[in-house]
Amino acid sequence: MESNSSPPPAPTRLALTVRGAVQGVGFRPFVYRLAKELELVGWVRNTAQGVLLEVEGPEAALDRFALRLVEDRPSRSSIQSLERRFLDPAGYECFEILPSLQGEKSALILPDIATCAECRRELFDPADRRHRYPFINCTHCGPRFSIIEALPYDRPNTTMKVFLMCPSCRAEYEEPLDRRFHAQPNACADCGPRLELVGSSGRPSRFGEDGLMGAVTALRDGAIVAVKGLGGFHLMVRADDERAVRRLRLRKGREEKPLALMASDLGWVLRLCEAGEVERRVLTSPESPIVLLRRRGKDRVDFEVAPSVAPANPYLGVMLPYAPLHHLVLAELGVPVVATSGNLSDEPICTDNLEARERLGQIADLFLLHDRAIARHVDDSIVRIMAGREIVLRRARGFAPLPLEAARPLPRVLALGGHLKNTVAFSLGRQVFLSQHIGDLETVEAHSAFRKTAKDLPRLYDAAPEIVACDAHPDYASSRWARRLTPDPFRVQHHYAHILSCMVENEVSPPVLGVSWDGTGWGPDGTVWGGEFLRIAESGYERVGFLRTFPLPGGERAIREPRRAALGLLYEMLGPSLWERSDLAVLEDFSAKERSGLRRMLERGVNCPRTSSAGRLFDAVASLVGRRGRTSFEGQAAMELEFLAERFEEDRDPRSYPVPGFEGVAPPLIVDWEPMVAGIIEDVAAGASGERIVSQFHETLCGFMAAVARRIGEERVVLSGGCFQNRLLTEGAVRRLRAEGCRVYWHQRIPPNDGGIAVGQVMATLFRSGGESHVSGDSR
Repeated sequence: MESNSSPPPAPTRLALTVRGAVQGVGFRPFVYRLAKELELVGWVRNTAQGVLLEVEGPEAALDRFALRLVEDRPSRSSIQSLERRFLDPAGYECFEILPSLQGEKSALILPDIATCAECRRELFDPADRRHRYPFINCTHCGPRFSIIEALPYDRPNTTMKVFLMCPSCRAEYEEPLDRRFHAQPNACADCGPRLELVGSSGRPSRFGEDGLMGAVTALRDGAIVAVKGLGGFHLMVRADDERAVRRLRLRKGREEKPLALMASDLGWVLRLCEAGEVERRVLTSPESPIVLLRRRGKDRVDFEVAPSVAPANPYLGVMLPYAPLHHLVLAELGVPVVATSGNLSDEPICTDNLEARERLGQIADLFLLHDRAIARHVDDSIVRIMAGREIVLRRARGFAPLPLEAARPLPRVLALGGHLKNTVAFSLGRQVFLSQHIGDLETVEAHSAFRKTAKDLPRLYDAAPEIVACDAHPDYASSRWARRLTPDPFRVQHHYAHILSCMVENEVSPPVLGVSWDGTGWGPDGTVWGGEFLRIAESGYERVGFLRTFPLPGGERAIREPRRAALGLLYEMLGPSLWERSDLAVLEDFSAKERSGLRRMLERGVNCPRTSSAGRLFDAVASLVGRRGRTSFEGQAAMELEFLAERFEEDRDPRSYPVPGFEGVAPPLIVDWEPMVAGIIEDVAAGASGERIVSQFHETLCGFMAAVARRIGEERVVLSGGCFQNRLLTEGAVRRLRAEGCRVYWHQRIPPNDGGIAVGQVMATLFRSGGESHVSGDSR
C-alpha cells in the first residue's frame, strides 16, 4: 500500500561566522544545545577570529536556528557580525563541539555596528551619566571601520585620539569586566565629541542639547537638515512633508530615484510596510541596513508618506536608527524622516564638516555637525529578501570590510572593480576584503574617493599588492587607473568576474554554468555583452550561449532612453520595413527629425554598437508596452516592469511566450528573443493588460535559462549580474532551473550587481596563465 505522506524536506547546510563577545561566555555549549533541540547536525568551534559553525537540516529549521542564535544567546555575549551562507549539504551525522583552531589572530577590521540594546537603555535613562549623550557606545556597538586610521585597532590609531578620556571613562576602559573594556570610541559628555548646529552665515552656532533640539524644530517646520552620522552625512526631511521632499529632490538633482526612510522603531516600520520574520530580523540586526519592503495598502496606513519619496514604487527602503544621534532625533521628532545620502547625485557621500558645508550648502538649510572625524566614507547598506534569503544590493556599513574566505591561498591582489557601483577588493592569504560601496565613477569627486579607497585598503593591512586586477573594458575609469599603477594590469572579462564572485561566496568550484545578465559589459568580440551563458572551468570560461544581439542607436544614449533600445530591437527584427509600420507606438515617441536621424544611423550602422544585454532587453520591452521611454536613473525601466508584473494575479499558472529549443545545436547557443517580442507586440495591439504581458515576459526569460541549462548539461548553475536584483526574475529562474534538476546558486552577502565584480577579479587570478584573463567565445 502506497503512503500519501510527503518526503521529508531535503537538507541544506548553513555556515555561520560569528564575531563579537562570543568566547568565554558559554556560547559554544549554547549552540550545541540549540542544534540538538532543533534536530540539526554539524559542528561549532572557536577560532582566532570568533566562532565558526555549520548546521545542516531542513531550511525552515535552519532559519529558526539563525533567529534564535541571536535572540536566545547567552546574556554576557554579544554578536558584532554574523555572516550567513547557504551551502550544499556535507552529510554530517551528529552535532559536536570541535577543538579550537589556534594560530595568529588575523588583523580583521570590524564594520560599524548599530547601537546595542544596553547603550539604547542608558541613552534614555535620566539616572545614567550618559543620558542623551549622542556618542554613547561600548564594545558591542558603535563606529569601527569609519574611524580606524591604522592597525592595530587601538585608540591612538583612530580619529578618537584627539579626545582624552576623563577618569570615569578611563576606569571603564581599563576594567576587564566592564562592557566598555578597550572600547576605542569610549567617551562621555565631559571628554568626548560634541554636537554643533550650524545655520546660514552670520547665525551663531548652537551646541549640545540645544543644537539637537534646534535641528528637531527645524525638521518639524519643513527644513532640510544635513546630519553627520557614523560614515558620512544624511540629508533629512520629514517623511510626510511633500513640499520638503520635492525641495530636497530639486536641490539634490535627484529626479525620481527612491529616497530611503528612517523610522524610530520596528513598530513604525510595520505601520508603513509589510515585513515577515526574515525582514524583521534584518532590520533589527547589528548591521541595520536599509531593507526594501512592500508598502501596506493605503486603507491600512495611518501615516501618509510623501508621494515624492518613492514615486510609482510599491516598495519603500526603510532602516532603523543605528547611531545614538539618530535615536535622539527620531524620538524627539516623533515621525519617520527621509534619510538620503549627503551628496549631490553621482557624488560620494560627504564626511568632513567643511566639505559638507561647501558641497551641500545649496541643499541643506541647517547642518547638525560633530567634531569626531570620519576616516572614510561608509554609506548605508541595502538589502532585499528573495526566495526567503537576504541579498545585499549595496555592501557598506555593517558589512564592509569583512572578508570572504577563498578555498586556497591567493596572491596579494588589488582588484579595482568596474565603472558603476564601484567597490575595491584586496586579498591576503585566503581572505578577500571587499571595500565599502564607492559608487559610479562619473565625477571628479567619485574618482577621488575611488583612488583613496584603492590606496587605503592595502595600507590598512600593511601589504603591497603583487597583482593589480581590473575590468577588461579599456576605458573604464578604474581600468585607466590600473594602468597608472602598473603597465600591465590583469584584465578580467566583466561577466566572468560576476560569476566568480557568486561562486566564491557559495563555496562552489568549477565546473558550473554561469548565467551573467546585466546592462553593459565589454565583450572581446567587439560587442556589448550582457546576456551571457558561460561555462566556467579551472582554465577559465567558454561562452556557450548568449541572447541574440541587436543594435543600440546612439550608443550610450540608448542606456538612458529605452525607446532607442526598442527601436534597435525592432530594426533587428524588421529591417527597413520598420519605418512603414503604423501599428508601433514607439515610433510616435520620436519626432520626424529624430526618426530620420535614427534611420540613417541604423541603416548605415553608425554609432550603433551591437549588444546581447538582458538589461537593454528589459528597457526595450518597457518602451514597447508603453511604460518608459526615458529614464532618470539606472535600472528604472526594469524596476517598473517588475512592479507591473507583480500586480498580475498570483493564483494563475505562469504563462510564457515561445522559448527556443536547442536540440542538436552546437554551442555557442544564440537565444532568439524574436518570437517573444513578436508575441508582445501582438498582445499590445490586442489590448492585453500590461500586467499579463510583462508577467509572461519574465516567465519567458526564465524559460530561456532553463532551455540553455538543459542543452549544456551542467548540473550546477550560478546566477549573477544586475538583472538578478529583480525578485521575480531570480525566484522564477531558481524555480525553473530546479525543475530541470539543477542546483542553483545566487548571491547573498556580495552584491549581484557591479558592486561584487572586484571579488570576481581577485578570484580570476587563481585561474590565470601568464598575465591575461581568460577570454574565449565569440558572438558568431
